[in-house]
Amino acid sequence: MTAVADEPNTLTEAEKKDGWKLLFDGKDLSNFRNYKAEGVNEKWQVKDGAFTLTEKGGGDIITKEEYGAFEIKLDYKIAPEGNSGLMYHVKETEPKPWQTGPEVQIQDNVDGHDPQKAGWLYQLYPSEVDATNPAGEWNTMHIIITPEKCVHYMNGTKYCEYVKGSEEWDEKVAASKFSKFENFGKPTEGHICLQDHGNVVSFRNVKIKVVE
Repeated sequence: MTAVADEPNTLTEAEKKDGWKLLFDGKDLSNFRNYKAEGVNEKWQVKDGAFTLTEKGGGDIITKEEYGAFEIKLDYKIAPEGNSGLMYHVKETEPKPWQTGPEVQIQDNVDGHDPQKAGWLYQLYPSEVDATNPAGEWNTMHIIITPEKCVHYMNGTKYCEYVKGSEEWDEKVAASKFSKFENFGKPTEGHICLQDHGNVVSFRNVKIKVVE
């Protein structure tokens, strides 16, 4: 496993050599924009080496670039009772990003109001373990998305593994609320999205590696 930099929002030489790139440098959100919009709403603010949705109304933000097979690592900190999410392979063809992009849940697992827990693939692939730190503390999420295998890790603990587009996948989608959206989970590349679910959430150390 590649060594991780001690300083937030930086890469070690080994990480750079391994192909990792920062999506957030601790200073600005130049690699993001709002869904179906230009620029980033001012309710997403950068401060003290993190970027935070400070209140409801900031809107979902997406990477300017699209990604197919990739690894992404990030730290998140969710407010008490809070909820957010990370979606991938998002296309701007639908009113909402979750109508195309599967969502990795982010929430306060203790006092949150959603039965889907942090690190799960929403309504599709849960985990039998809970390795999250409490609300208000940083958690590290590591997501690997490839055609052969997708894996979720939370704070170094493996949560789930699946093959997107497999027969099992299709059965789970058909049994979920996403079955009514014909383009859900179909794109094989797209934007990465961070969700405005109306609650305060912060991110840092957002880095990505394209998998060849």
